[in-house]
Amino acid sequence: MNQFNGFTQAGLNFLQDVWIHNSKPWFEEHRAIYDHELIKPFRLLVEQLTPTMLKIDERFETRPAIGKTIARIHRDTRFSKDKSLYRSRLWLTFKRPSRDWKEAPAYFFEISADCYRYGLGYYCASKQTMDIFREEILNNTAKFLEITRCVKKPFELVGESYKRPLIKEQDAKIATWYNRKNLAVMVTNNHIEDVLRADLAEKLAKGFKQLFPLYDYLMCIEMIKNIPNL
Repeated sequence: MNQFNGFTQAGLNFLQDVWIHNSKPWFEEHRAIYDHELIKPFRLLVEQLTPTMLKIDERFETRPAIGKTIARIHRDTRFSKDKSLYRSRLWLTFKRPSRDWKEAPAYFFEISADCYRYGLGYYCASKQTMDIFREEILNNTAKFLEITRCVKKPFELVGESYKRPLIKEQDAKIATWYNRKNLAVMVTNNHIEDVLRADLAEKLAKGFKQLFPLYDYLMCIEMIKNIPNL
């Protein structure tokens, strides 16, 4: 198996240029850069991370393919006001195969021309999911606070919150989670040169393992949600 040795400046330049040009003729003219400087290293990164990720969850989708673990660069513009044909950022995800994958917990790593992100969260959590999440926090607050101890530097909690607290005078450590409409725990880093290094895979693996207690907790939410007649 070939080793992941980092992304390249040519790949990052492509993401900048596709944002500027964003046309099919330009993309086809530069497809070789996309294939060799972005998709190839993404495949190698997925392969290198796979043993770690299968220890976290043996049911993860790990095939190093576009549409499986690697995002498509082509955008679906049918229902969007933004008619740009191509994304200027690419990402990988590790998640269980599911029809409703958008609201299932997923690990992710994403790059653009000038920054990268990685972490764990929901792509689009439903109100039902978040309601169960809040109920479980109240059912066993001590357990929840113990689990969230894994969310420490370099990670931070992000996501849209309700404008008004759902419970008045709630402990701030709980409220910051409880009042979220959706959530993710992630690192956002502007030191883009990090992605050019071979040790990026090791950094991601370490971070993903750190968040395992939270992943396990979110998967318990999924199990509760799927109980018939809940």
